[in-house]
Amino acid sequence: MEAIQERLVDYFSRIMPLTDAEAAAIRASMCVKPFPKGTVLLREGQVSTECYFVLAGCVRQYYLVDGEEKTTNFFAENQWVVSVNSLTNQAPANHYFACCEDSQLVVGTEQKEHDLYKRFPRLETISRIVMGTVFGELQEQLATYLTDTPEQRYQKLLQARPDLFQRIPQYQLASYIGVTPESLSRIRKRITTPAGRASHFLAEKAAPG
Repeated sequence: MEAIQERLVDYFSRIMPLTDAEAAAIRASMCVKPFPKGTVLLREGQVSTECYFVLAGCVRQYYLVDGEEKTTNFFAENQWVVSVNSLTNQAPANHYFACCEDSQLVVGTEQKEHDLYKRFPRLETISRIVMGTVFGELQEQLATYLTDTPEQRYQKLLQARPDLFQRIPQYQLASYIGVTPESLSRIRKRITTPAGRASHFLAEKAAPG
């Protein structure tokens, strides 16, 4: 367990070198909890009081739209799980966080953060950088949904996070990309088979502009 807990310290150290005292304070304040697959960390309508750092496992974000789950994100190792608006503004969340694998998460609260900041002000600077990264990822994800085709979203996901294709059920991946499972199967076939790649290449060359 000690080795896996070092992931958070290593994560912060990559942003800004930590003193021994800062690293020790992070370890001492760290609350690591196991969450079985299927655990719902946050429900629509709840006010978020916690943020999470994924040491192991995977957490899915989704919305309920007319009773159907619409997946919008997956958070795996070394990623933050934060309901930014709900946590910051103490507003009811409009989405869900649920563990799609057995997970080991660092659980953080606002009070714990403030206690650390009082003792080690530099950690607040690191925290602001982290939140900037989280905001940047959210903006990039929104841009992808607005500008990319489902096939482009699939290709980007395959390039950036290939491990998810071995860890996540196809129907959840399809929901994330914005297609039905059947359409996802067709996209996969077009991209992964030689005939499909050739057809896709010729179609792109023939496209106007």
